[in-house]
Amino acid sequence: MEPGNDTGKEPKSVIRPTDDQARRMAKTLIRTARFGALAAIEAGTGHPLASRVAVATDLDGTPLILTSTLSGHTSAILETPACSLLVGEPGKGDPLAHPRISLFCNAARIARDSDAHQRARRRYLLRHPKASLYADFGDFAFFRLELERASLNGGFGKAFELQQPDLLTDLGDAKGWEAMEGGAVAHMNEDHGDAIKLYAEVLCKADTANWNLAGLDPEGLDLVAGDRIERLWFAEPLEAPSDVRPVLVDLAKEARRT
Repeated sequence: MEPGNDTGKEPKSVIRPTDDQARRMAKTLIRTARFGALAAIEAGTGHPLASRVAVATDLDGTPLILTSTLSGHTSAILETPACSLLVGEPGKGDPLAHPRISLFCNAARIARDSDAHQRARRRYLLRHPKASLYADFGDFAFFRLELERASLNGGFGKAFELQQPDLLTDLGDAKGWEAMEGGAVAHMNEDHGDAIKLYAEVLCKADTANWNLAGLDPEGLDLVAGDRIERLWFAEPLEAPSDVRPVLVDLAKEARRT
């Protein structure tokens, strides 16, 4: 029997069963994160090292970071790839009342000459355009923080433990999505700014701003305006890249009717 537990009963778990609402909250926190606290093991000392990093996501929702190879946290994750990332911005009032999620990851450096690098660079710079000033410097590198599991705190009394399938978007035809997404995003930003504005300001109820599309995937759209980020979820995950155009058209029509 546990000390102080004279009832003979097992202590009640504070972890709630994972449901679709928890999955959606977790994915939203990851997809809309502008920055996070990266926790790693300092190279050579074994001490915990926490650093603030700017964050974007890959197509499947894997967090992306851009770091200088001269920084302490880069040395840390190169020596010990196991790390964690805390995301979730506090709002007004008690910061502990706002949702946040701790992601348990393994950092993987992205080779500069790979397709993955080009995709990571494009998606990251759409989220953090000022990083274009240094993203191509030789001492900077992109990393994917490969997700293993997560601890979600949705506010007081709302704790969940999630696994990798709960956190990532199933791409299905991954090659097809990778080939389509960059061109589709560029086309929308160049020719359909009015539709993007409707998505953000009508469907997401965001403030009026110069909204752009930062990424799309089978589950939704990432919309950005300066330091503001909105996630617009599709009603259902898309099965193929060819489904994107009709869904975007229908969303614009829905927004105009609202």
